[in-house]
Amino acid sequence: MLKKAYVEITNICNLHCAFCPGTRRAPRSMTPDEFSLVLDKLRPRVSYVYLHIMGEPLLHPQLGTLLSLAAQRSMKVCVTTNGALLADQAETLLRSGALYKISVSLHSIEENGGDPAAAEQYLDAVWQFSVLAARQGIIVALRLWNEGAADAGNPYILDELHKRSGLSAWAEPRKNSFRLAENLYLERERAFCWPDLAADTAPTQFCRALREQIGVLVDGTVVPCCLDHEGDLALGNLFTQELDDILSSPRATAMFEGFSRRTPTEELCRRCGYATRFNI
Repeated sequence: MLKKAYVEITNICNLHCAFCPGTRRAPRSMTPDEFSLVLDKLRPRVSYVYLHIMGEPLLHPQLGTLLSLAAQRSMKVCVTTNGALLADQAETLLRSGALYKISVSLHSIEENGGDPAAAEQYLDAVWQFSVLAARQGIIVALRLWNEGAADAGNPYILDELHKRSGLSAWAEPRKNSFRLAENLYLERERAFCWPDLAADTAPTQFCRALREQIGVLVDGTVVPCCLDHEGDLALGNLFTQELDDILSSPRATAMFEGFSRRTPTEELCRRCGYATRFNI
């Protein structure tokens, strides 16, 4: 039974962060009619919809409409954002009734180019939104998933979070997650290598793709997970096919069984740095 689906409502982004591979696919945004169709086809199997693969979801010109469509279906929405547009979209997000969780990639601060004033303004906006959202019962995860890579700004970010939270030490409810306040957390992880056919083979044995999650690209293409940023493992198209038919296709079935045997069938999956976390 799938737990979640990653839906790419736009593959357009306002930043060019070092940790993100971007995409060579044509720029596009999903229309409300397309998003509505996707939700209807996901709903029998999926309760949580993650607005995330490539692109910045807060850039979508009809974000409020899309959130309303999810709320009408009682589907919980989780958003992953670089945080740069939180001040502009705060009202839309907080009044939607659909937002369950929002994850903010704080390592996007690298795009400030070392400008202290810009960095402070960015963190102020993120923190103000985070406090409001957390008080409203929305789970907020402030991410630093860049440790061991472009993490020179992390000490500054951590110091600022200590100042804003008013706490000298944070509770750690689970591995690498620190409680800053009710519903508000800091998540710290080492940087990972995105799956790439040109990358070295990684010791990938197991993955939760197709078991707990799938991805839907902006053109309706169904992929096994949120890391297939180019659609290399296209399984079908949700705009024109039913989800059950896609998941029961020979390629999807072989992938699922391969992960069950801990022998991935796809070359891309054998070159994924993130999936190595499942082997720990």
